[in-house]
Amino acid sequence: MLGKLSRWLRMMGHDVNYFRSLEDKKLVEIANQEKRILLTRDRELVQQATRLGVESALIEATQEADKLAFLAKRFGFKLEIDLRISRCPKCNAKLEAVAKEEVADEIPEATSHYYSEFWKCMGCGKVYWQGAHWKKIEKTLEKAQSRLSQL
Repeated sequence: MLGKLSRWLRMMGHDVNYFRSLEDKKLVEIANQEKRILLTRDRELVQQATRLGVESALIEATQEADKLAFLAKRFGFKLEIDLRISRCPKCNAKLEAVAKEEVADEIPEATSHYYSEFWKCMGCGKVYWQGAHWKKIEKTLEKAQSRLSQL
């Protein structure tokens, strides 16, 4: 239920586990064992986690900018993407800057023509660059920052 949020947090450098379908008891157990904060939209799950001493946060917002602003306020992190610490939005592994020549056969030819900075996931091997979608990412973060100042 918070898959998109997990991808945002990973891009911002946070180590995030995400499970699509796992029993509540198992989620709380994993969060406890790994000393993680449990994020959920399920009020009962937050109550269960709290009873067992696991830190959790109930995510009530529906817009990504609002979710990010809430978490930034609650946990005191910056609403920015620092590509030196970003993680793969898909698998959570660390990204590493790579030379264009290293990934030339893994990216579209036009991308190679227009962009010069690339990052590769050390886990799944996916290659990233600041393409046309980057403006949308920046706009969402700006919106989150604006919302944060209102909280």
